This record gives sequence, structure tokens and C-alpha cells, in this order.
Amino acid sequence: MGAPEENDAALLRAVAQGDQAALARLYDRHAGWLQVRLTRRCPDPETVREVLQDTFVTVWRSAGAHRGGEAGGWLWTIAARRLVDALRVRERAERYAPVPAPPAPSAEERVLDGLDGLEYGDVGTALGRLGPELRDVLRATVVDGLTTREAAVLLGVPEGTVKSRALRARRELRAALVRVAGQPGDPPHPATAPPSSLRHPLGETA
Repeated sequence: MGAPEENDAALLRAVAQGDQAALARLYDRHAGWLQVRLTRRCPDPETVREVLQDTFVTVWRSAGAHRGGEAGGWLWTIAARRLVDALRVRERAERYAPVPAPPAPSAEERVLDGLDGLEYGDVGTALGRLGPELRDVLRATVVDGLTTREAAVLLGVPEGTVKSRALRARRELRAALVRVAGQPGDPPHPATAPPSSLRHPLGETA
């Protein structure tokens, strides 16, 4: 049972060299949770299947671009961008038909989003105090790494709304972190300000 082959980075190196069996093992390992997260952002199962397939086609073509380590975050970034592309195509086909807004995140989705390191400890508690529309913007722009335009397509709102919600989310998250860190009985927290990636999710200055 060759242990090195079970490492994501090793599998991706093998895929970059044209190993289809390595791609199949990578698919078996990650396709399940990718499909769950895609489904929570798009209710159409056919679109989700196409996006999942396109994701691994992209992995096959660009595995050499992976910089090592676990592949989860890298794969989700690819999948999120493929979903944005699919939603744009569907929107053009339906001629201005509204893109369904994603549902409010469930407890299961919040656990899945914890894989990205943003739902643990004080940050997780503070995120839980934001409204669903503000959490969605942070997920799209910070966790998923989407641009303002891509986030607008994914969330089904104008780009200006994404920007204003991101600014609001940043302010409210700062305030929530201060409150969480200052609660009696809580262990001292080394910093009350959010991580740099959360301070400026759209690359804007405060």
C-alpha cells in the first residue's frame, strides 16, 4: 500500500506527469465534499455534475501548478471559479433570469467551511454573529478567493452590493471579535483584530 501515493501533493505530482490512476485516486478522495459544497451554492444537480467534472479536467491540465501540501483549498478554488463560469453561461442562456441566491449556511456547511481555517476559535464565533448575507460575501471573497465580479455572479447580487456588504462585514467582524475576546471567562486572545485576509477581503483600504 504505497503510502507516498496517498499524499495529495504526491498524487498531484503524478497527475502532472500524466498518471490517470493518480487522478482517479484524487477524485475518490475529494469529489464527495466538493459536490456537497457546490450543491449548497447551486441547487441544479446537472450544473453541479458538470462543474465537478470541469474541476478535475482543470486539475488534469494544471496539476503542475500546485505548490505542495493538501489539495483541498486549491481544489475548492478551482471548483468555485468553474461554478461562476457555469452560472454565467446559464444566466446568458436564460436571458436575465435571476440567479437563485444560495440558502443561509447550515451547521453542516459551517463545519465544511472550517476546512479553510476561518471558522475556529474567536474568528468562528465572531463570524457566527454576522448576518447570512455578510457571511456569504466573506466566504465568496476570502474563503473562495473570488473577485468582486465573480462573487456577484455566485451570490446573484450586483457588484456594488458585494462591495458594500464586504465593507459592512469587515466592520461588524472587527466589533464582534472585540466583544468575543472581551467576554468574561474567555482565555486571553493574542489579538482582537481579524486576520489580514479578513480585514481587506476586496483589497480595499479601511
